[in-house]
Amino acid sequence: MPRKTTTARKAPATAHFTHFDEGGAARMVDVGAKDVTHRIARAGGSIAMQPATLAAIAAGTAKKGDVLGVARIAAIMAAKRASDLIPLCHPLSLTRVGVDFALDRDRHAVTIEVTCETRDRTGVEMEAMAAVAAGLLTIYDMCKSADRGMRIGDIALIDKSGGKSGTYVAAPRAKP
Repeated sequence: MPRKTTTARKAPATAHFTHFDEGGAARMVDVGAKDVTHRIARAGGSIAMQPATLAAIAAGTAKKGDVLGVARIAAIMAAKRASDLIPLCHPLSLTRVGVDFALDRDRHAVTIEVTCETRDRTGVEMEAMAAVAAGLLTIYDMCKSADRGMRIGDIALIDKSGGKSGTYVAAPRAKP
């Protein structure tokens, strides 16, 4: 049986999507001519849960152990493997991955903030956001037996610097 193929649609003329060629097909952006610069990206997100789940995480008494310690390692691993998870993401040599958690007792949530750094030709936004997602998913995995209703959300780029496009700072967001 012949294999069915699809043709990529051309992006609107007004849009600027660098991961599509002139014909609309997906492509990996050529960064060979770009300058190597110091690049930093910071991303964050949160996972909301039942008060008892947050209390177990805070006390270190969750059945599977040190939830935030394991989530920190998962986040670092995801940052290092972002190009394996995201098809058109360039592999980068990271110089630093920092992972910080905070317990938000008012919202019954754990927030995560990841900072990734490199000296390379392309940014580290995807590495930071992949790390946030993996850290939050790990918290869910480690606590799901106690609380299947946990909600992951608010994953976003907070800021980035370096490279041709310069600095980006997200507008402040209200807490849900």
